Amino acid sequence: MTTPTTAETTRSRTLIGKCFCGAVHYAVADEFVYAANCHCSNCRRTTGSAFKPFAGIERSKLRITKGDDTLTIFGEEDGNDTHCRVCGSLLYSVVRAGQFVHVAMGTLVDDPSIRPTEHIFVGSKAPWFTITDDLPQYEGHVTGAGSAAD
Repeated sequence: MTTPTTAETTRSRTLIGKCFCGAVHYAVADEFVYAANCHCSNCRRTTGSAFKPFAGIERSKLRITKGDDTLTIFGEEDGNDTHCRVCGSLLYSVVRAGQFVHVAMGTLVDDPSIRPTEHIFVGSKAPWFTITDDLPQYEGHVTGAGSAAD
């Protein structure tokens, strides 16, 4: 019998997430493709924060395990922000023509193996917020394989 490698162990993990009030729970594979801190005005408004830390993954790898009937969707089926109707927590955004979700990392109960690697939409960041880390900063979307582009 062989012992799984760290990469194999990480690939088989399922992370749990939930909204603030606990009405909605979800499970997502710890197989995120990218992660970023988004400073666009929409992400700032929907989170009430200076930016939204999110992790991107194929939509099929996230499933609602409790409270599917308490979801509120702002937008269309293939591009939206999905919130808990009870407490208002932003859980994830459906992006990239409905193929990916951007999981709001603050709703994860478990620690994901990925960390944000960049700041995007810093051209519209809150003027009262100063980015103090050394992550790369981009005026808009990052383009390329595995990027945070919608």
